[in-house]
Amino acid sequence: MRLLAFFKREAVLTVAALCALATMVLVPPDAAYLGYIDLRVLCLLLCLMAVVAGFQSCEAFQWLAGHLLSWGTGPRALAVILVLLPFFCSMAVTNDVALITFAPFALLLLDQMDCRAAAVPLLVLQTIAANLGSMATPVGNPQNLYLYGAYGLSAGDFFPVVLPLAGISLACLTAAALPVLPRDLQIPPVHPQPLRQPGKLALYGALFLLCLLTVFRILPYGLLTVLVLGTLAAVEPALLRKLDVSLLCTFICFFVVSGNLGRLPAVHGFLQSLLERSTLLTGVLTSQIISNVPAAVLLSGFTDNWRELLLGVDIGGLGTPVASLASLITLKLYLRSPGARPARYLAVFTAWNAALLAVLLAAVWLTSVGA
Repeated sequence: MRLLAFFKREAVLTVAALCALATMVLVPPDAAYLGYIDLRVLCLLLCLMAVVAGFQSCEAFQWLAGHLLSWGTGPRALAVILVLLPFFCSMAVTNDVALITFAPFALLLLDQMDCRAAAVPLLVLQTIAANLGSMATPVGNPQNLYLYGAYGLSAGDFFPVVLPLAGISLACLTAAALPVLPRDLQIPPVHPQPLRQPGKLALYGALFLLCLLTVFRILPYGLLTVLVLGTLAAVEPALLRKLDVSLLCTFICFFVVSGNLGRLPAVHGFLQSLLERSTLLTGVLTSQIISNVPAAVLLSGFTDNWRELLLGVDIGGLGTPVASLASLITLKLYLRSPGARPARYLAVFTAWNAALLAVLLAAVWLTSVGA
């Protein structure tokens, strides 16, 4: 029963491990396996997770949300704030953390205003906002972090590719958020709590800056790992036990899958032919099936067209609920809430995701035609 519960809780890791084992039958383990693992990406992920856990322990994001809402906004402005909070915060702390923080906050606020009817569109837009906002920085999501390192990108390479689409996404989400809440909604006053442990927050902020220096290859990742883990062990050791080690294990499994498939001539040729036709669409479609993080790891071994792959797996997070695993966070949260209507949620989710996916694909196509 414990094993079954683990498989259910860690479904993505389980599937990744099974896929890795299957490819190991076709390509028996040898010395080449050591070359599959990108240790730099794994260490950066671990350090970022540790620092973000520190931010969460200080309740920094709740403090930020409370102060923004205490300004006494109307329903339209409130809806825009609730949608754009995960958009901007995901750029620094990943889409997963942004949704874990702000989606429950939004539901709590809706309950206080007796406006549960707005839960579905608001949660759907928050989910899309977190996924699209996260594409704007190398640390916004795991696939960006991986591709930034795997292709040896610089800030000058990365930002001109993603920021135009992030700007279009911001405009679309702002417009979509405006009618979410009724105009005559009575908004209760919000009294923000004082900032907890400002000293610790400053320390975690400094560690986050060190993470950014490492992402941009100014600080060695080995030194960063020692500094971050050593600091947490000294200041807040309980956080080390809360880190999502399963994500790191999932990455290792997909490194093995990607490396082994690259050594199978038939698979290598098939994936290369797809990517040569359209790296962008291959990234989008693969993300719909296996989600965008494993899609990035898998496809990166078969193409040098990092621009289209980056855009494909980032906007490919729109679509099915598994296209970005962060989307499952809000889906599970909504399904556990009283009066949940799964069919309506999935219908609204699919409609908004399809619409924005079409808009962003059209934007990429028009840009490429113009170039």
